[in-house]
Amino acid sequence: MRTRTSASVAAVAGLLALPIALTGCSAFGVGDDGDDGGKVTLTFQSLAYQDSTIAATQEIVDAWNEANPDVQVELVQGSWDNVHDQLVTQFQGGTAPDIIHDESADIMGFAEQGYLADLSDPLSDDTKSAVSDDIWGTVTASDGSIVAAPTLLQSYVVFANTDAFADAGVELPAGDALAWDDFQSLATQVAGDGGFGLGWGLQQPTAAVMNLSLGFDGTYFDGDAIDVGANELAVPERIHAMAYEDGSLDPVSLTQSGSDVLPGFFDGKYPMYVAGNYIAQQITESAPEGFNWAVLPPLAGTAGAVQAANPQTMSVAAESEHVEESAAFIDFFMQPEHQAALAQGDWLIPSSTAARDLVAEQTAGYNGWGAILASGEGLSAAPFQSAVNYPQWKDQYATPALQQYLADEITVEELQAQLTDGWNSLG
Repeated sequence: MRTRTSASVAAVAGLLALPIALTGCSAFGVGDDGDDGGKVTLTFQSLAYQDSTIAATQEIVDAWNEANPDVQVELVQGSWDNVHDQLVTQFQGGTAPDIIHDESADIMGFAEQGYLADLSDPLSDDTKSAVSDDIWGTVTASDGSIVAAPTLLQSYVVFANTDAFADAGVELPAGDALAWDDFQSLATQVAGDGGFGLGWGLQQPTAAVMNLSLGFDGTYFDGDAIDVGANELAVPERIHAMAYEDGSLDPVSLTQSGSDVLPGFFDGKYPMYVAGNYIAQQITESAPEGFNWAVLPPLAGTAGAVQAANPQTMSVAAESEHVEESAAFIDFFMQPEHQAALAQGDWLIPSSTAARDLVAEQTAGYNGWGAILASGEGLSAAPFQSAVNYPQWKDQYATPALQQYLADEITVEELQAQLTDGWNSLG
């Protein structure tokens, strides 16, 4: 159930060689205002961090540069760890890159402040028609302007150690979705005497909790007003119950990162493990020889297998002197072959239907790809993504409050109060 990373990289390299002949951007009619004999140089700040995705990103940039000698892209490495603060500094200092890699939940505040260019017209019709209206909604500002192209999507999935399931005499669940009640029951069944059925690295819990809460109609926000009720608290309460009531979830894992919990999954301590689907790349690279694993059907609450669509994004700085050229590169970046290659490097879900179909074809559903792509079917825009102060609230109030609750240090009523009062204090 494992594939060699080298095979994926080889497939990526083969795919990236194809689109050069497809682009007509060398005849784009730009570059006359460049500083080097008419050449335009665009800076592209990428947040790719896994080796396979860094390599795929570089291949795309190299392919563009070969086909477009008058419009060159310079790749600059950024980091997901500090991208928000870095962009604040860059925007305020007038040093933002032309092309910005980020995520929809982080960019809307910048958009509302006028730091991102409107790409409604510069992006091609092919790019816009390849992605659903619902996903475009995650990158559309309050004035109707499109401030980014949505690229790759993450979902939270349940990984299973299939040998541990077999040893416990428990069948792997099948079907289109896995109900939370059944998920909790499975964790108890595979736990064994004195053990745990589940490890879940929730050191940074806010994104996972809010994404999965949509499965219970937990929206948290109505415009800029917060509403933390029973639906919003359903997921943290269930996680808390698994850790402190039925004992099927190791509470120590809740204080750790996803990577910290992985060794416990590999050695059989945790037959199940919840994480973003991108962790599948680390599993393929780091799992011991002979380790067998699967991805279970998407988690479903009372509203179904719904999660927030928080795509990675490609934006253009409003201060850029080369918005049209930058948009042309984004069109190139969004081609199905490129998105499929990037998706397989990061084990993420392409936003475009054509790219998802390519991934399904190229992976044949192996190593959990079938379930991962299926989890993308329930991704939809979430209200918190358009809440301007969401990044600040998440860091200053939601994350500390959820950490305390999942450590059993505060009650659910205190959690509710901290989430609500924290948001209202930002108004």
